[in-house]
Amino acid sequence: MPRRKREPERRRGAVVVRGSGQPGRRTEDQELLRARSPITGFRETDTWRTLRITGEFVEGFDALADVGPAVSIFGSARVGRRNRYYSAARRVAAALGREGFAIITGGGPGIMEAANRGARDAGVLSIGCNIELPFEQGLNEYVDLGMEFRYFFVRKTMFVKYAEGFVIFPGGFGTLDELFESLTLIQTGKVEHFPVVLYGKDYWGGLLRWIRDKPLFEEKVSPEDLDLLTVTDDVEEACRAIVQSLRDRREREERERQEEASRQSTEEAVTDASRPAGESG
Repeated sequence: MPRRKREPERRRGAVVVRGSGQPGRRTEDQELLRARSPITGFRETDTWRTLRITGEFVEGFDALADVGPAVSIFGSARVGRRNRYYSAARRVAAALGREGFAIITGGGPGIMEAANRGARDAGVLSIGCNIELPFEQGLNEYVDLGMEFRYFFVRKTMFVKYAEGFVIFPGGFGTLDELFESLTLIQTGKVEHFPVVLYGKDYWGGLLRWIRDKPLFEEKVSPEDLDLLTVTDDVEEACRAIVQSLRDRREREERERQEEASRQSTEEAVTDASRPAGESG
């Protein structure tokens, strides 16, 4: 008997739909961003969508609250298993896993699958944050903790909030979006002590030359902005940039705690010394 062909899956947040379903149905992001007609049902209003968005944030925060230190890895979904970047992403994820980091990806195929697979190799938590798209991509088989999001901005918040840094492999517009959003957040001080590693000098070299020749030359960015990036072809260097950043941050936080404790102790001593003899605090 011939094997039954697997039916395609469509994602609607946490819901999975198999079979023909509703062809041509808009995604929730498309519904959110399109103009409204004057007469709509409550489930088509922005008020309803605000509640749904809040629910996605709550689910994501609840699922990832106890993950611990993690690294988000991005790259093309169109990379095959024989591609050199697939192998590199798997090795980078495994190396970071051995340093105690969980791995977060978009949960799909290509580089995302490779990174989740590397996390599985290292025995650490492998997380996939998938997204509802008009062309569907399911969670890859190496995800241990998977979530399905309707809204890109909710999903992107999870990538940043629970990560100690990004490792970005060659990819398309979605990968570039993650790259420039992370740089914007760092440049504007919205996130601190957040390393961004670009893996693949050949791939990223042209983009970096353009940034130096145009935005930097025309003073639209500052020279120090380029220092926000580590560009490498070396698995150990990519891992080291993330590990060292976390180590430096923890050392800074420990120094700040000690300085604050010393300051409070000094203030208490001065207050005690200024009290008249016999007066208690």
